[in-house]
Amino acid sequence: MDPMTQSRHRRQGSRRDPAIDADVLAATRRLLVERGYAATTIDLIANTARVSRPAVYRRWKSKAHLVHEAVFPDLGPEAPHDDFAAEITRLCRGAIRMYGDPAVREAIPGLLTDLRANRPLRRVLSDRLEAAARGQLAGRVDDAVAAGTARAVDPDALMDVIAGGAWYAVCVRRVTDVDSATETLADLVLHGVLA
Repeated sequence: MDPMTQSRHRRQGSRRDPAIDADVLAATRRLLVERGYAATTIDLIANTARVSRPAVYRRWKSKAHLVHEAVFPDLGPEAPHDDFAAEITRLCRGAIRMYGDPAVREAIPGLLTDLRANRPLRRVLSDRLEAAARGQLAGRVDDAVAAGTARAVDPDALMDVIAGGAWYAVCVRRVTDVDSATETLADLVLHGVLA
């Protein structure tokens, strides 16, 4: 191998094997459901996925990074509904389904503890998914206000209400009827409480 090719190869580093990523993420989800967050260690994940511990750490900086990606995969932006009310309903349904996922339910308490103890980690994980969703919702709110279909509200507070309402309904109250919970939450978000 000539020196230029060798240097270029070193700069690029080894390529990630998508099969290893998929195996580790699947093992993480399974172990969260079977054992919970605290007992789901990097060693156990690596053994279950049949990969080395260094292979896991080459891909994820910490258990929190790995768990976050396993339970909140980046699926890319969803096409929003043209109708603002339908978009709010879609967000409510998505949040209720997400929190209803057994791996998500098991991961959240431990992730919240880790995120509270580590501010830089909280910023990194929040930027990974949440920032894009909040930005998209802010744009939708602005469009709805301009069209006269919504009053001006803080889009962050709106996202908090949707996520918080969905989380409490599914994780604390143990609501299992997705359609009914979606309809109830979306109606409350869209129409409020006052007559």
